[in-house]
Amino acid sequence: MPKIKTNSGAKKRFALTGTGKIKRKHAYKSHILTKKTKKQKRNLTHFSLVSRANAGAVKELLALK
Repeated sequence: MPKIKTNSGAKKRFALTGTGKIKRKHAYKSHILTKKTKKQKRNLTHFSLVSRANAGAVKELLALK
């Protein structure tokens, strides 16, 4: 049986934490930044965790489990 390939887009966008959770970047931080407040842009900089509802789909793309 062949190995399952990791989705190229997913491996660039997601990373695993030490405890096995999946971290992601926030959306809306790439362009049209002039109309966004400093606070909004600052808060979009931080990493967030993928929700439990989507974690299974992301793990499938990353060929985990």
